[in-house]
Amino acid sequence: MFRRREPVPFAFVAEAESFRSNVTPPPRERLSASQLVGRTLLGLTVVAGLVGSLILGMPSLQSGDSATRQQQSEASDNR
Repeated sequence: MFRRREPVPFAFVAEAESFRSNVTPPPRERLSASQLVGRTLLGLTVVAGLVGSLILGMPSLQSGDSATRQQQSEASDNR
């Protein structure tokens, strides 16, 4: 990468690409059993909601003559 020759108002931003930290972050704490179960149940609830909405929405997504016949009123049959 090329470096700018003109002065930059924030020089540390221009030099941030070459900065390397030697400090490692602390290790992550393990999830407790209750947190793991809670996250799993939340995930299953979201997936079940999506599947349920797909199942309930499938009849309205289908196109066919049977849907139009069911929506006709009885008054139009006697004409």
